[in-house]
Amino acid sequence: MRIDATPNVTKVATEQVLSPKSEKSGDFGEMLMDVLKEVNQGQQDARSKGEAFMAGQPVDIDEMMITMERASVAMQLTLQVRNKLLEAYQEIARMQV
Repeated sequence: MRIDATPNVTKVATEQVLSPKSEKSGDFGEMLMDVLKEVNQGQQDARSKGEAFMAGQPVDIDEMMITMERASVAMQLTLQVRNKLLEAYQEIARMQV
């Protein structure tokens, strides 16, 4: 396969980020709340599968572990984004006008 035959990844990623999407239109607060709801739903799914496993109900262990890891990674990512936003806010607050 030729390297120059592949699409320009940067161009494709930029178009996806900058292209307006009708179902995603809204302000930053709404988008943030939607993401937090998704993270919360993942946490609840992982918790329910873990509780079902501990109760002795038939649970696919592979699916349970994948769900738990996905919820863990989503939570870690959310915390890191929060930390970066907090650092940016503190940096702006320290600026002298």
